[in-house]
Amino acid sequence: MRILFIGDIFASVGRKLVAEHLPFILDNERIDLAIANAENSAGGFGVTPQIAEDLLALGIHVLTSGNHIWDKREIYDHLNRQPRLLRPANYAPDLPGQGIVTVTANNGVQCAVINLQGRTYMPATDCPFRKADELLTTLDPSVKVRFVDFHAELTSEKMAMGWHLDGRVSAMVGTHTHVPTADTRILPRGTAYQTDCGMTGPYDSVIGVDKDPVLRKFLTSLPVRFDTAKDNPQLHSVIVDVEPDTGRATAVKRYVVKQDGSPG
Repeated sequence: MRILFIGDIFASVGRKLVAEHLPFILDNERIDLAIANAENSAGGFGVTPQIAEDLLALGIHVLTSGNHIWDKREIYDHLNRQPRLLRPANYAPDLPGQGIVTVTANNGVQCAVINLQGRTYMPATDCPFRKADELLTTLDPSVKVRFVDFHAELTSEKMAMGWHLDGRVSAMVGTHTHVPTADTRILPRGTAYQTDCGMTGPYDSVIGVDKDPVLRKFLTSLPVRFDTAKDNPQLHSVIVDVEPDTGRATAVKRYVVKQDGSPG
C-alpha cells in the first residue's frame, strides 16, 4: 500500500496547491492513505474548523499539526469533535483533542497516525520519546501500518526520534521548519524516514512569509507585520510504500509539484 504525506500546508497558497493537485496525485500514485500537516493552513498561523473540514473533504484521511494548532481559538472545540484532526500527543492530556487516530485506508487496511512535537526551542510539552512509547503500547497489535509526524525544530531531535522508532512504525517524517531535507531513506529495521518534509506553499519567501518585512526585522530588530508570500508555490510531500501485513516500509520518495503541475 502507499501513503502520501503532505508537508505543512501554508495559508491559501498551500491550500490552493492541494486542491488543484491532490486528485491527480491520489490517482496517479495509487495512494491508499493521505495525511497532511495543516497547522499553518489559515493565513500561515493555525487552522479553522472550516479549513480543516475542507481539506478532509478533498480526500485527506488525517490532518496533523504542531505548536500553531492553538492559534485559532475556534479550533479548540472542533478538536474534540473531529478525531481526524490531530494535535501533538505530548501536550497535556486535559487539553482539547488527541494525538493519535486509527483510520481505514482506501484499501481497507487499518492504519494508525501519530502526531508528536519536539521540545528544543519549542513550547514546553511532555517528553515525545516516552509519549511515543506509551502510544505504541496502546495500539492494537493487528494495526501494523503506523505513521508518525514529528513536529520539531532540531534536525538532531528528529533523527534521534527516527532511530528511536525504527522497526516500530512504518514511517516517521518531520515537519515544522518548512525546509525540505535530502535524507529520504529507509532505516535498517524498516522505518521510512525524512528529517523534514518541507512546506506546501510559497518558496520565494522566508518559510512562507514575504521576504521584505523579514529582512527589515533582521536588519533593524523592530517589530514588523508578517504577510504571506505568494511566489513560486510548491507542494512538498513524501510517498511511502508499506507492506500491510508487516508494517515495514519497502520504498520511500520525495514528491514535489510546482504550481504548473511540473515536478519540482
